[in-house]
Amino acid sequence: MLSPWPRRIVYLTVTAAVAGALALALRPQPAAVSLAQVTTGPMTVTLDDEGRTRVREIYVVSAPVAGRKLRITQKVGAKVTAHETVLASIEPSEPAFLDLRSAAEAKARIKAAQAARTLAEAELKRSLAELDFARADFDRAQALVKRGTISKRELERAELAVRTKEAAASTARAGLRVKQFELETASAALIDPAARSDNAPTACCVAVRSPITGRILRLVLESAAVVSMGAPLVEVGDPADLEIVVDLLSSDAVQVQAGDEVLIDDWGGGVTLAGQVRRVEPAGFTKISALGIEEQRVNVLIDFTDPPERYARLGHGYRVDTRIITWRGDKVLRLPMSALFRDGDHWAVFTAKEDRARLRHVEIGKSNGDWAQVLGGLAEGDQVIQHPSDVLKDGAKIVQRGG
Repeated sequence: MLSPWPRRIVYLTVTAAVAGALALALRPQPAAVSLAQVTTGPMTVTLDDEGRTRVREIYVVSAPVAGRKLRITQKVGAKVTAHETVLASIEPSEPAFLDLRSAAEAKARIKAAQAARTLAEAELKRSLAELDFARADFDRAQALVKRGTISKRELERAELAVRTKEAAASTARAGLRVKQFELETASAALIDPAARSDNAPTACCVAVRSPITGRILRLVLESAAVVSMGAPLVEVGDPADLEIVVDLLSSDAVQVQAGDEVLIDDWGGGVTLAGQVRRVEPAGFTKISALGIEEQRVNVLIDFTDPPERYARLGHGYRVDTRIITWRGDKVLRLPMSALFRDGDHWAVFTAKEDRARLRHVEIGKSNGDWAQVLGGLAEGDQVIQHPSDVLKDGAKIVQRGG
């Protein structure tokens, strides 16, 4: 059996070993981090948004007359030729039936037209009588001039009277014809729409032809129906003449100008297409986002710059993803966006130096989703820590992850 002193020595030794093991286990360990370098290379800044294709010039063909439109036999996508292809046929409407008041008014107009014709006939008879008298007076004047009884001036006055009366008679004849036509017009209003002569030709049909060469984009009204004048029937256009419309936030649209390059992705063709901004529309509009927020949007119109053969499979109303290049640099000092964080009012990064993290404030210029332009605070080749954690402090010991 051990004496008290040896037992104490054993206890002290065991306690010291346990304390040393605990101190070793609890000592701060170097933080494992991922490193990236500050490099010089190309960089572009883009505005990314979803767009849709549309035919540049869409023609909405409307009914030129009111009537019964026959069913359209053409199908969407069918080729049409300007001024040749018949898009729709319309049977013009028959005159409407008259109610009692309209019928009474029409009969009154007929009586007024008959009275006016009678007055015009009387006026013509009066003019013809005055013309006969003027001609007889002129014949007498000619005989008297030959005998020297009256002057030549009197003969000329008689000739002028004849010409005046002839003009008055012509005017009276024309007035009578006008009154006759007015009577016929008034009488036509009382024709029964249901009455049709067996020999009368059938009034069918008004052919509505395509105004351009292209394809049918949409049948607004395919089935047979009664339509009014101006009712839209068919939309036609040239699918080879496409453009893209993108509605950007107004705060983004002010960064875009005509001539900016555009990259067109995810349209289904497997290649990236090239385009160019043609116009930023000067007027915006309000749109409700998917989150129910009102947003001010602006339409940006984009033209394809690739040959039509590359996007021949695109049509009207197809979805595409667009990247509008608003800035480009060939030799830009840049660092990954994942290394940046805010330190008060400044952008900051942790650099790796002698296995320790060093906090540095940096000046940032342009940025996109992957890279940020470095204007000051870092040099090419500096190593920065990506995705720094909240517990990482200036001067903390680090070790490269996987190293």
